[in-house]
Amino acid sequence: MGIYSKYIFPRLMDFVMSSGQMSKVRAAVLSGVSGDVFEIGVGTGLNLPHYPKHVQHLTTADPNAGMSKLARNRIAESGIQVTHYTVGGESLPCKDESFDCVVCTWTLCSIPNVEQALRELHRILRPEGKLHFVEHGLADDEGVRRWQHRLTPLQKVVSDGCHFNRDMRAIIQAQRFRLERIQNYYLHKVPRFGGYLYQGVACKESL
Repeated sequence: MGIYSKYIFPRLMDFVMSSGQMSKVRAAVLSGVSGDVFEIGVGTGLNLPHYPKHVQHLTTADPNAGMSKLARNRIAESGIQVTHYTVGGESLPCKDESFDCVVCTWTLCSIPNVEQALRELHRILRPEGKLHFVEHGLADDEGVRRWQHRLTPLQKVVSDGCHFNRDMRAIIQAQRFRLERIQNYYLHKVPRFGGYLYQGVACKESL
């Protein structure tokens, strides 16, 4: 891991992703979680203040050690007992069918093998377990899409692998998740190529 990825990028993302608008989105996504919860791509811990009070223990994963270092203060302030793994989403050190809910916020855009990561999330969820997610991705406007395709190569360098142009609905559904609800919308005062969101809940489907 280079100096930029470990030291600069975590602080940059913590600043960019901590707006009041995004905090409201996080609170909405997390409002329905319960039971044993796993969060993939915990980052700097920006979700922690928004978990419902009944969530007392959380298992998390993130491959960026620099992110984890910044998350420590938020973990301490949250009062939640956190078991953290510094690993990528493609290979999780968790037993099959261990969790009732998985939380994924602005994470699938940057996982190199996103399909394998979703297969791992499917594996660790219990039957009828839920994936609670919000992701940015491929927009509904052709003009915006063209810019997303043009800018993604640069975005991957600047934002540690992030893609503007992944069709999150199709990616999630392709890995045996049934969408219970999903809404698409643009964040306010955010460039449209980076602010088109997929927010919803998907249920694990059996083989």
